[in-house]
Amino acid sequence: MPPDAPAPSRFSVAAAFAGVWFIWGSTYLAIAWVLETLPPFLTAGIRFLFAGSLLLAWCALRGHAMPTRSQWGVAVLTGGLLFLGGNGGVVWAEQHLASGLVALIVASVPAWMVLFEWLQPGGTRPTRLTVAGLILGFAGVAILVAPRADDAPRSGFAAFAGLIVVGGSACWALGSILSRRGGLPPSALVGSASQMIGGGACLAVAGLSAGELPVLAAAEVSARSAVALAYLVVAGSLIAFSCYAWLLRVSTAAKVSTYAYVNPVVAVALGTLAGEALHPRIFLAGALIIAGVVAITTRKRG
Repeated sequence: MPPDAPAPSRFSVAAAFAGVWFIWGSTYLAIAWVLETLPPFLTAGIRFLFAGSLLLAWCALRGHAMPTRSQWGVAVLTGGLLFLGGNGGVVWAEQHLASGLVALIVASVPAWMVLFEWLQPGGTRPTRLTVAGLILGFAGVAILVAPRADDAPRSGFAAFAGLIVVGGSACWALGSILSRRGGLPPSALVGSASQMIGGGACLAVAGLSAGELPVLAAAEVSARSAVALAYLVVAGSLIAFSCYAWLLRVSTAAKVSTYAYVNPVVAVALGTLAGEALHPRIFLAGALIIAGVVAITTRKRG
């Protein structure tokens, strides 16, 4: 936040956190419903291109300065990491994994953020508590992605899908850190819109490269998939991601990353209500990941 900018109200910050915590937690199940009749990458690309274009048009009507060429470059880079790497990994993996399980793996994002902040030149050395949090978090992730003996025919591929989510979480963390470094438009809304457009374009290219266009053209879209996609565009992208991008500017990365231990709780609860099975190891892994995230984020609070 610029030094001369007025401090945001507590209500605005609380509302933004609520949007990120609970809306994003519900998007995992919405993605699963979208994938029932639609392909992953092109659908995700359409979602972010549409949401970003709507938001950018609204910003233009409100008189906000549009992104410059260099700002578009930063938006494509960070948007590609966030949406092609992060969200793309999620939507692809949810074809093979339960939505609640994917959400638990994504909860490792704060651990990746700590690692990247440490590895950068002049980075912050993690404390013992942070190191303990990293060990707990990654131990939980390892339990989730390890092949299961009782699911031998598909366990290897399920583990691969889990690793894709792990890689996507790392991409999301890196994109979030780079977003804080500057280079995006000064308006948080314009920055969000440009990132969604840049990331959506990357996803669309990935979908076209994967041969999804004929699949999309021939798809018989169910009402549930259509409603879920509309929810992802409006709530998941226009509202929640704009809240996330704004919070990255007005709050600390540690506080913003608390969504990582609220989202899985919401996602697992909704997934269970929708009929997703819960394996005992999910409780153990989830407890380890959440404990790790709490330890990591506690270090910077205050």
